[in-house]
Amino acid sequence: MDSGEQVFVFEEVAKRKERDDCWLLISGKVYDVAQFLEDHPGGDDVLLAASGKDTTQDFEDVGHSDDARNMMKKYYIGEVDSTTVPPSNRIKPQTYSVTQKDDEPGFLFKILQFLVPILILGLAFGFQFLGKKEKTEA
Repeated sequence: MDSGEQVFVFEEVAKRKERDDCWLLISGKVYDVAQFLEDHPGGDDVLLAASGKDTTQDFEDVGHSDDARNMMKKYYIGEVDSTTVPPSNRIKPQTYSVTQKDDEPGFLFKILQFLVPILILGLAFGFQFLGKKEKTEA
């Protein structure tokens, strides 16, 4: 930051949200966009709604072009004192994580499908063998 750059407190930036006095805070830099409101491709309401807060995430979410980012230099008026910026009040989408065990019920079911018929066959052969053995002894 050059010694000649102006440093604003967040409260000052947050007050500037009128059509004739509109500042935006993006990535710690302050932009006076009042003269750009009418020319903004998304309309002036978008910029007015973004003023009064740190709008960095909103700006990045839109995916502005390199030309748009270069155009911002014309409206740059200074930096914000980062210690005066409150934590983001944006509602963060709740994330859900689905945890699934390593198919334990499916794995157990497959093993049972294999073992039960083998067990039945083993018992059948066992009884048949015992039946033949008893007939030969009698």
